[in-house]
Amino acid sequence: MRPVFFDTNVVLYLLSADEHKANAAEALLAEGGTVSVQVLNEAASVCRGKLKLPWSEVHELLDAVKACCEVVPLSVAAHERALHLAERYQLSLYDALICASAQEVDAEVLYTEDLHDGLALGRLQVRNPFS
Repeated sequence: MRPVFFDTNVVLYLLSADEHKANAAEALLAEGGTVSVQVLNEAASVCRGKLKLPWSEVHELLDAVKACCEVVPLSVAAHERALHLAERYQLSLYDALICASAQEVDAEVLYTEDLHDGLALGRLQVRNPFS
């Protein structure tokens, strides 16, 4: 299996009423991969803010992600790389941080709905898992 990295939106689709996307996200995450602490933080923020979930459900989601994915910290090196990626590819800083974290762990695929499907960032390929 190719090393993969998951963006926050893939994690959040576990909670989706869209059965196709929820099932696709669950199947991908069950195969394992990597997320960064940023992904966990963004998921918790959306769960509490936009979705108004109780803390118990937030913890349940995050525990499920941590059970099947390696979680990596944000580093100064990822921050520096993200600034470069944001400038070069006209990405938001937060999207660039996800990409930089994926590159830092040598992921070959970044699953996200937020970036152009097929975008190549060096060795890292962006894939929309729902298209």
